[in-house]
Amino acid sequence: MSLGFIMLCHTALHRAAQVARVWAEAGCPVVLHVDARVKAVAYDRLVADLSDLANVRFSRRHACEWGTWGLVAATLDAAGLMLRDFPGLGHVYLASGSCLPLRPVAELRDYLAARPRTDFIESVTTADVGWTVGGLDRERFTLRFPFSWRKHRWLFDTYVTLQRKLGIRRRIPAGLTPHLGSQWWCLTRATLQAIVHDPDRPKYDRYFRRVWIPDESYFQTLVRLHSTTVESRSLTLSKFDFQGKPHIFYDDHLQLLRRSDCFVARKIWPQANRLYREFLAPAETQGPRADPNPGKIDRLFSKATERRVRGRAGLYMQSRFPWRGWENGLTAQLYSVFEGFGDLFQDFDSWLARSIGGRVHGHLFAPDRVHFAGGERVYNGCLSDSAALRDYDPERFLTSLIWNTRGERQCFQFGPRDVQDIAPFFARDPNAQVSVITGAWAVPLFRSKGDFSDLRREAARLQQIEARHVAQLRQHDTRARVRIWTLAEFLENPMEPLQTIVDEISPNALRRLAEAPRLADLGGFGRFIQDLRNQGMQPTMVGDIPLGEDPSPAAGRKGRPYLVK
Repeated sequence: MSLGFIMLCHTALHRAAQVARVWAEAGCPVVLHVDARVKAVAYDRLVADLSDLANVRFSRRHACEWGTWGLVAATLDAAGLMLRDFPGLGHVYLASGSCLPLRPVAELRDYLAARPRTDFIESVTTADVGWTVGGLDRERFTLRFPFSWRKHRWLFDTYVTLQRKLGIRRRIPAGLTPHLGSQWWCLTRATLQAIVHDPDRPKYDRYFRRVWIPDESYFQTLVRLHSTTVESRSLTLSKFDFQGKPHIFYDDHLQLLRRSDCFVARKIWPQANRLYREFLAPAETQGPRADPNPGKIDRLFSKATERRVRGRAGLYMQSRFPWRGWENGLTAQLYSVFEGFGDLFQDFDSWLARSIGGRVHGHLFAPDRVHFAGGERVYNGCLSDSAALRDYDPERFLTSLIWNTRGERQCFQFGPRDVQDIAPFFARDPNAQVSVITGAWAVPLFRSKGDFSDLRREAARLQQIEARHVAQLRQHDTRARVRIWTLAEFLENPMEPLQTIVDEISPNALRRLAEAPRLADLGGFGRFIQDLRNQGMQPTMVGDIPLGEDPSPAAGRKGRPYLVK
């Protein structure tokens, strides 16, 4: 009889009874503490279930609320009972009612017998801790915490703030260096007896009663006073998520738990029937096993945490959806936005689709409807062309489109006539390639017929919208890849920027463009721009287009031919 177990139980008592029976029948005494908040009927049933085992005891019950002294008081009472009734122990192992042995008790007993003076308890100073969650490291030892963090959060936070403002600091008892660590330990009898029967224990108990989460610091601190050999690690496999909550193990974690080579795991789902059946079955004879090494499975937990916290790029989920900046990338992959190209070139969508070997949408954010490629009314993922559905949440419409078409580059047109709510979104999206020809909105106006005063007012409206949009694209926090030309600049040599854009969309198929898109007829466009100026409207976004000059490249000032052969 060299090993005893203390079990702290508060729920799923039938599972705790199963585990306690396995340990007790293997010759290990077990002392169970049952939370005082558990109903008497359930407690009496547990006592009756284990009444046939002579080496099982039940300690005095305490109310054990998370983060409070009750957990330490329960452990101390159970430890005192264990030391009194079972004097032949070499080690005492602290576990919970949701723990499950992963290896035969004989292996754990042999492992500890080979290390008779070693205390296994995670014990590190606050300066070395990087895993505490909640913002209190050193302060948990220098402030008072009389209120429950879970039940009275406002009082807890208010009292902490008040103590900080007043500069209140508790004095740490002389000779103590606060340490933190996992609640679950395995201590030698000598060390545990020295802690329980320490003549200064009343002083230490008074101090730790007002420490926050004392079950993670009481034994971890005092063991440094009494132990000769501390191995700062727990023999219990216990993993925590990014919020500091314990991972729960289910049936599909069976192989993962076996790979850890740990002796005990926590926290097991009470309905994990397969885990309890497999690990509580009589042990088969095995060869030498490796030392417990939770690090073997750390990589899997890190990946799981990353998936939970960050998710897949461009895929929104409930845990991150409301919070700007929590998403793992605004969209799932690269896409291209063309502004002004459809106004300047005839049938630009078809030309670009041929050049890049893919589909190109029209104006996805047009006021009347969504202009999907090929005139589709419903697109991938059952996205409707309804403007009302799209405008209910334009950002989710675009992210859904990009996600639903992964593997295919999406290109679409945008302009000042479109619904502008989406513009700030793709301006801050690193996946967006935005190419803008400012002032191109003037070409459809030039080719339209109507009262010139109406055209002038429409030109002024479109220019104001485009000016605001361009200002957004030029903000310091813009992360999209943005290229902006005025209409006059672009027309001087349109093939060069077109070639650059196409090469960027299809970097693995670099080739010279064999044909150019057909330019709209711009004869007399310079006169139209001058007329706008004469009417009091300054078309600054168009650029410098001289009066009476045909701005098309074929008749340009530099005489460059438009078609490339």
